[in-house]
Amino acid sequence: MSAGPFTELLYTLLDTVTDVLPIALTIFGFQLLVLRKPIPRLGRVLAGFVYVLVGLAFFLEGLELALFPLGKLMAAQLTDPAFIANVTHHVTAFNWWDYYWVYLFAFAIGFSTTIAEPSLLAVAIKAHQVSAGSIGVMGLRVAVAIGVAIGIALGTFRIVTGTPLHWYIITGYVVVVVQTYFAPRIIIALAYDSGGVTTSTVTVPLVAALGLGLASTVPGRSALLDGFGLIAFASLFPMMTVMAYAQLSEWRARRASQSH
Repeated sequence: MSAGPFTELLYTLLDTVTDVLPIALTIFGFQLLVLRKPIPRLGRVLAGFVYVLVGLAFFLEGLELALFPLGKLMAAQLTDPAFIANVTHHVTAFNWWDYYWVYLFAFAIGFSTTIAEPSLLAVAIKAHQVSAGSIGVMGLRVAVAIGVAIGIALGTFRIVTGTPLHWYIITGYVVVVVQTYFAPRIIIALAYDSGGVTTSTVTVPLVAALGLGLASTVPGRSALLDGFGLIAFASLFPMMTVMAYAQLSEWRARRASQSH
C-alpha cells in the first residue's frame, strides 16, 4: 500500500530539515563560536528558516508529483512514432527534422523554467543593486533564459541525432573563452555565475525528465548514455547569451554616442 500525499510531504519535510540543518549549524556556529557575537534579530532569523523549510518541502513535493512526471510524459508523447507520423506524414525512418515539436517544446520549457528560477531572480536583483541600475533585472533574466532555451533545444537535437556530447561542450567553451576577451569586464564574472544559477530547483527536474524521457523513446538511444547532459547545455549557453547581451548593449550605446 502506497503512502498518502501527506505522508510523502512529511518525509520530504524531514529530508529538507536534514539537508538544511548543516547550513544552519555552519552559519550559527561561525557567528557564535568564531565571531563570538549574538545573532541579530534571532526570532526573525528562526522564522525565516522555518519558512524556508516548509516552502522547500512543498516545492519539492510538488515537483515530484506534477512537474517531473509531466516533463517525462510530454517527452514520451512528442516522440511517439504515431504522433510524429501524424504531423510529418512519414510512416518510418524519421529524420532529425521530424522531431521539430520536441525542439520547440525544449526551447519553451527551457525559457519558462529559467524565468521562474528563484536563484536567478536573486542574482539579478543583487546585480542590479551593486551595478547602480546599469544591469537590468529583467534584461539579465531574459538573456539567461534565452541561453538556456537554446541550450536545451540543441541538447535535444543531440539526443535525437546521437552525436557525441563533447563536440558541443568543447565548442561551446571555446566560444565562451573567445567572448571573454571582447565582452565588457563588468559582465564577465556575472555571465559565468549565470550559468550556475540555472541548474537549480525548477530547471533541473524538468530538464532531466525531458532528457531521460526523450532518450527512452527515441529508437537506438540509451537513457543512461544519452539521457543525461542537458544540464550541461543549460549551464553553458547562458554564459554566451549574457556576454552577447552586454556586447550588444555596449555597441548600441557606442553607436548612439557617435550619432550625437
